[in-house]
Amino acid sequence: MSRPITSARALAIVLGATGRLRPRRVPLARALGRVLAENVRADGDNPPWDNSAMDGYGVRHQDLKNAGEVRPVRLNLIGTVMAGQTTGRAIGPGQAMGIMTGAPVPRGVTAVIPVEFTREERGRVLAFKTVAAGENIRRRGENIRRREKVLSPGSRIGPSEVGMLAIVGRNRVKVTPVPKVAVLATGDELVDVDEPITPGKIRNSNEYTSIALVKLYGGEPVALGIARDTAEDLTAKIQGGVEQNVDLFLTSAGVSVGDFDIVKNVLAAEGEMHFWQVAIKPGKPLAFGIVGGVPLLGLPGNPVAAMVAFEVFARPAILKLGGHASWNKPSVRAILDEDVHNSGRRHFMRARVRQEAGDYRVTTRGSGVQVQGSGILSSLVWANGLVVVPEEVTFIEAGSSVEVWMLDWPRADPQFP
Repeated sequence: MSRPITSARALAIVLGATGRLRPRRVPLARALGRVLAENVRADGDNPPWDNSAMDGYGVRHQDLKNAGEVRPVRLNLIGTVMAGQTTGRAIGPGQAMGIMTGAPVPRGVTAVIPVEFTREERGRVLAFKTVAAGENIRRRGENIRRREKVLSPGSRIGPSEVGMLAIVGRNRVKVTPVPKVAVLATGDELVDVDEPITPGKIRNSNEYTSIALVKLYGGEPVALGIARDTAEDLTAKIQGGVEQNVDLFLTSAGVSVGDFDIVKNVLAAEGEMHFWQVAIKPGKPLAFGIVGGVPLLGLPGNPVAAMVAFEVFARPAILKLGGHASWNKPSVRAILDEDVHNSGRRHFMRARVRQEAGDYRVTTRGSGVQVQGSGILSSLVWANGLVVVPEEVTFIEAGSSVEVWMLDWPRADPQFP
């Protein structure tokens, strides 16, 4: 077994072998959550005309320069324009026209006085306040101008982007497809979650956490179930994933030095493996290669190690496949509560970040977590971040500022208002 490679080198290999999926056009109603794969320009000005920002009366602002609560200005009401309508009439001195929100502004109108500052009285409008020129008028093109670029490739399409695409008349849009990610657990010791635990058996948690993480980062999980410790079963499961046209394989367990060689032998026989170990903690036993023309990440078997390795390597691969322009993990700088020791690998320590006196503070201990064991999944339930300790750093003193990757950020947490 060769020496572990650095996490930076491993990630470069993974991303170098992972290409973006070929874009396709989908109906706008199915674009939410996808990543845009084209430039989008406005097909016209928006708003397409000057329009009222609220219900009220279109006026000449100079007519109301002396308006007040005690001595309102009286204007002749000459009509009303509703949203969706236009009018050929124009207002002149001493006149007003009723106008609804969104309605085009008639000629001669220089401001809109809100209805709550007026009162109608026998064909007249009483105005009780002054208005400035242009007040409560939304100008043509103030949102976007014709031919203006409104969205760029790599943008994730959220609700506001869907609205913008609708504004510019895009009923279909070019997006990157959702990556299909095969999830496969390996080992004779595994039983499913609804099966009883018998001596020597453990429940198959890694499959479910990997499926959840794939969904969290925008992928479509393809559950391949459990491959038993035979070359025939593992080969059949991998070939089944290839037949389903998956874009990435995720396996768990069977890649550490002490494991049986079945997984290693099958992966080597079915494809080309690039590395087997990475200098990170937890997650050192990590395999990567190309199997059946598909990138494959072999995650460790220990639950925390599998999840950390997923965050470091699988998450960027899924995001790249899905067309994202960036896959940096959201992070903060936080003040460390206690001393931290490191053994020469890049260490991702489960931690909890909190706000205190205007700063972020972080601890790697709490809620019963005194050790950073790779099998203690409850520590990740407690944690909201991962303290990143570089491989060249062997000791960090309490009170130092450290980088913390935030898990599932932002999250509903009363400590982060």
